[in-house]
Amino acid sequence: MNPLYNTGLQLYRLGARIAASRSAKVKKMVDGQSRVFDYLSQRIRPGERWIWIHAASLGEFEQGRPLIEMIKERDRSAKILLTFFSPSGYEVRKDYDKADAVCYLPFDTASLSRRFLDTVNPSMAIFIKYEFWGNYLTELRRRGVPTYLVSAIFRREQSFFKWWGGWFREMLRCFTQIYVQDQHSVELLASIGIKDVCITGDTRLDRVSDVKNKPLKTPSLTALTADTPMTLVAGSSWEPDEDIYIPWLNSHPEVKAIIAPHEFDDARLARLKERVDGRAVLLSEWSAHMAEGGDPADFADVRAVIVDCFGQLSSLYRLGDVAYIGGGFGKSIHNINEAAVYGIPVVFGPHHTKFKEASDLLRAGGAFSASDATGITAALDRLLADRAARAAAGKAASDYIASHIGATAQIFNELFPSRR
Repeated sequence: MNPLYNTGLQLYRLGARIAASRSAKVKKMVDGQSRVFDYLSQRIRPGERWIWIHAASLGEFEQGRPLIEMIKERDRSAKILLTFFSPSGYEVRKDYDKADAVCYLPFDTASLSRRFLDTVNPSMAIFIKYEFWGNYLTELRRRGVPTYLVSAIFRREQSFFKWWGGWFREMLRCFTQIYVQDQHSVELLASIGIKDVCITGDTRLDRVSDVKNKPLKTPSLTALTADTPMTLVAGSSWEPDEDIYIPWLNSHPEVKAIIAPHEFDDARLARLKERVDGRAVLLSEWSAHMAEGGDPADFADVRAVIVDCFGQLSSLYRLGDVAYIGGGFGKSIHNINEAAVYGIPVVFGPHHTKFKEASDLLRAGGAFSASDATGITAALDRLLADRAARAAAGKAASDYIASHIGATAQIFNELFPSRR
């Protein structure tokens, strides 16, 4: 085992414990990890066949969700253990009913990885997109547990492809099979001697197609968009995004908006309401009013609905004419497929290169990106003014999604050939 890796991991673990005293989010993770083995001991029984599926956070969970649900539908004897590393995944999906157990993944130390695998004794391990934990992967290989990486995508700048990346390359050799999104990933992996690779595409596209076919969770919201030339849905937005699209929204009073901040608390929600010119209401306020028999006409003057709960955004994109996807002026954009599936153009900032679908949609004309506020507002102005261009861009977006579904079934059939 690589001593530098283990030393770095111990320092990371120590840092997390220190940070937990100042960060509620980190504290949730540290506290959750401390309860994992008690939790598992209450749920796992000898002789059961467990499939372990790991997602780093909420986005990776949504990517793996179609596969989880297909396994549960076609293989009733299998039990699913779903693990998360991030609180933003676990806290939202800890009650997910298609998993038989949901918990945090303990830190990747040699002793904890052995204890975790001794407790679970998985028949198979599936990692979604990324999260390469060296001790877990090494121990899975030592035990002969079939281990898979699903919907992965690789880039030349990653550690695996550096001259000093030998330890990271060794992690990849622990996988029984790697299912990737594109040919470029196949070629990169082949260049470092990784041959057990198959192109299947991205299971996220199957997930968004499933969501599209389900009814709107808050049907009364159609009243918001009934008499407006354009509705903008801002999904997973951060403050740098809001500094761009909210001034644009305020300069176009004819436009209405649905705003879903990526993270929120009461103070952030209050600031958002204050920034919107005109009346803004929380989705929970709208829903409560309707549940009490209220009339949608009572909200006729609303400019924006602000989403203050998780699990709604992917359905709400259907109410939009244009989607602004947050994160592009920060670390990276969030899920653009959730919007594109509804046949609406997507707009986002410059940090999108990690995502194949972003580049594909830009080439196809279904997406628009810019590096500054001037470029973003110019794209929004054009989509507002030119309905024909907006419709053409939306069709390009939906056509792209429709032409790339099917990854889940392909992966399932390879993993469980007797269950086809």
